[in-house]
Amino acid sequence: MSLYRDTAVVLRVQKLGEADRIITLLTRRYGKVRGVAKGVRRTTSRFGARVEPFCHVDVQLYTGRTLDVITQVQTVDAFGVQIVEDYQRYTAACAVLETVDRLAAEEGEPVLRLYLLAVGALRALSGRDRDSSQVLDAFLLRAMSFAGWAPALTECARCGQAGPHAAFNVQAGGAVCATCRPAGSVRPSSSTLPLMEALLHGDWDAAEAAANPVRREASGLIAAHLQWYMERQLRSLPLVERTVPELIRERAAEAALVGAAEAESGQPLNG
Repeated sequence: MSLYRDTAVVLRVQKLGEADRIITLLTRRYGKVRGVAKGVRRTTSRFGARVEPFCHVDVQLYTGRTLDVITQVQTVDAFGVQIVEDYQRYTAACAVLETVDRLAAEEGEPVLRLYLLAVGALRALSGRDRDSSQVLDAFLLRAMSFAGWAPALTECARCGQAGPHAAFNVQAGGAVCATCRPAGSVRPSSSTLPLMEALLHGDWDAAEAAANPVRREASGLIAAHLQWYMERQLRSLPLVERTVPELIRERAAEAALVGAAEAESGQPLNG
């Protein structure tokens, strides 16, 4: 039996027995770790509220046979207090945690950059200084960069020709030139790919100056690109900003995915 300690973000919780929970953590030094928090569902628990999703904690565990056991928890940042009060920020934060959980697939494998991205995104969402949708989009682009899936934005994804380019194709890997453009590629606004570039590199002055239709179109392309390369849909992503104007965002994502499917099959899906 060995004790270890680290800072961590709580990703998700699962019930175990009558009073325990399994806590999935993304730690700074050890990557993703699952630990049992004994008795945390009882009202007398010493740290039940500190091991909820969105919490940034200093945690001590000891190594168990199948699951580690959490023995101490101290709050570093109570991000959840501000996040859960705002539905848009809550759903964006859920998408952040789900993405992190999927990308940190192997337990015990250090992923420092992903940990720092998660903490930064949760801090920005709890601080409320920036638009929650843009914070999420910036996080997703940087998380894809961490995973090696970052979309090409300033050059052709296929031949590397310098842009700007007018078309975007998810399966091809991002922006494509007129020569390489596959069938079914979408043609976003001329301001959309520069906005994605600004979000990727943290140019918030440029990002916040973008018009709402451009922001929504960028969100659609980012969501489509992420889910294509992840090969599964994030359950929390469709819940982000479910308002009437967001239909534009959904249609942009659907168009990008349909275009990629058409390019793969060689046949138009609409006949």
